[in-house]
Amino acid sequence: MSDADTAPTGRRRGGGRAGNAARRGMKAVEQQPWCPPVNRDKPTEPLSPEGVERVHTATMQILEEIGIEFLNPDAVKVLKAAGCEVRGENVRMDRALVMELVGKAPRSFTVTPRNRDRQLSLGTGHILFGNVSSPPNYWDLEIGRKVPGTRETFRNLLKLTQYFNVMHFCGGYPVEPVDLHPRVRHLDAMFDKLTLCDKVMHVYSLGKERVEDGMEMVRIAGGLSHEEFDATPRMYTNINSTSPLKHDHPMLDGWMRMAKRGQALVVTPFTLAGAMAPVTMSGAVVQSLAEALAAVVLAQAIKPGVPCMIGTFTSNVDMKTGAPAFGTPEYMRATQITGQMARFYGLPMRSSGVCAANVPDGQAMWETEHSLWAAIQSGTDMVYHAAGWLEGGLIASPEKFVMDCEVLSQMQRYMEPEVWDVSDEALAVEAIREVGPNGHFFGIEHTQERYETAFHQPFLSDWKNFEAWEAAGAVWTPERAHGIYKQILNEFEAPALDPAIHDELAAFVAKRKEEGGAPTDF
Repeated sequence: MSDADTAPTGRRRGGGRAGNAARRGMKAVEQQPWCPPVNRDKPTEPLSPEGVERVHTATMQILEEIGIEFLNPDAVKVLKAAGCEVRGENVRMDRALVMELVGKAPRSFTVTPRNRDRQLSLGTGHILFGNVSSPPNYWDLEIGRKVPGTRETFRNLLKLTQYFNVMHFCGGYPVEPVDLHPRVRHLDAMFDKLTLCDKVMHVYSLGKERVEDGMEMVRIAGGLSHEEFDATPRMYTNINSTSPLKHDHPMLDGWMRMAKRGQALVVTPFTLAGAMAPVTMSGAVVQSLAEALAAVVLAQAIKPGVPCMIGTFTSNVDMKTGAPAFGTPEYMRATQITGQMARFYGLPMRSSGVCAANVPDGQAMWETEHSLWAAIQSGTDMVYHAAGWLEGGLIASPEKFVMDCEVLSQMQRYMEPEVWDVSDEALAVEAIREVGPNGHFFGIEHTQERYETAFHQPFLSDWKNFEAWEAAGAVWTPERAHGIYKQILNEFEAPALDPAIHDELAAFVAKRKEEGGAPTDF
């Protein structure tokens, strides 16, 4: 595989308005400039004040009376020293201690990647979207079947992440490059992420070696000293608890190391109602909150003030088959409730744009739209998996990625204040007077001054009538999305990176490979 599209250049950084203007001139998509949207809608809050208190009380009962299993001796030591009650791996936390330590986490913070024009602000009203992360499989129209992810498909999806301005951060691997050995996969993958993308980066919290390597590579890519890297968040990690009331050893290892260096931390319990959590949605949310707050307590005990976010991945299962379901009414309400509780605890929140569909069809889009609207309604700050997710997270698809970015661009337009402007010019009383009862608005000056920017222009939707659509080849939406995907790959240019930094990254990867990378049992 050629690395030509990651070769260093002597150009200046290509981010910011100038870089976006250049990208808008590309053929594939005429898109909005980089501008992380602010969610100005009031959040949907299903719970009454009494309901909030009841959920909080139940969450504290779990932490005080049942406890959370921490399968990491170092984490247990930290929590015991902080004042928690420890019984082997079971840790119980007094509610006063929980609220004291959770209260040390900042309500808002920034994360600054190597391109400083791509800095993100969390907890300030912005809603930020990121790519699908972690599917082991890939599907596109050209292949026509589900196949394991490769480094090539991984890199291609990274290019979509960089290209689309509605992608604000680069999450985990957009598809797992399973053709790379797990000992060194994180090294090649992070190298590709840092050379093909200049947005905020995620590192998997899978043991100390992978996290330490990831932090070092982000530091190198940013041209930072160790002191500069530690001074402010430059990246983030996420941990999941997939078994009830447990946090496992390798994830906690990475979480603790990131905490010590002041990097951003997200904890997202995976609670499927009826399977790994109670069948009632409020019960599933309470369990999720207890697991999340316990991890926040650990982080604040390590480094008070380290940025933390709680995530929600609470949905239901198909009670006939046990298969997970996403974008359901229950998922939407669980997300809204978690957002309400996140504000109660003073923490930013992560949610997801997810579906259970197997191909980019109608089901895929309506379930994903439900998930995304739940994110908007809940006041979510960071939306994982906002583009490209299929089969409950087992498949990444470039067609679905492009289709989702169409939806996200419309949501971003929905949030722009110009849409509900009530200035004199926007209210247009004089324009209405000018046209009167018998005219039209097409030709008047008020329209002519605004017609190019008055309405959102989709890049994927086809607004032709049936006959015109049929005459043009009757191309269905996934087929159009596939064509756009191919155009983007043909036109893609990697963001500028100083040649010396590129070489330093490559040398670090080579050195760590010689040392064996991260340990595995095979």
